[in-house]
Amino acid sequence: MTAARTEHLVTPGTFSLDGGTWPVNNVRSVDDDHEVIVIDAPHNADAIAKAISDHRLKAIVCTHAHNDHIGATPALADLTGAPILLHPDDRPL
Repeated sequence: MTAARTEHLVTPGTFSLDGGTWPVNNVRSVDDDHEVIVIDAPHNADAIAKAISDHRLKAIVCTHAHNDHIGATPALADLTGAPILLHPDDRPL
């Protein structure tokens, strides 16, 4: 069994709430030699897909539905065919 690794990917973007906007970056991944899970995909689906290109994306896990956590999620799912895991209570956001 291959040990899992946690990676941090820099895809700069912003978070907006209540009239304020701040720079953020919240992309993390957990992978082994063949598969990866992305935790939050806020900005730039192409950059995330490129960073994980040699792995099969098993899922995109969204910790919650603020834009700095989900912005690129639909595009990344379209690019890779990976399922999106989001708590149902966050869907209205």
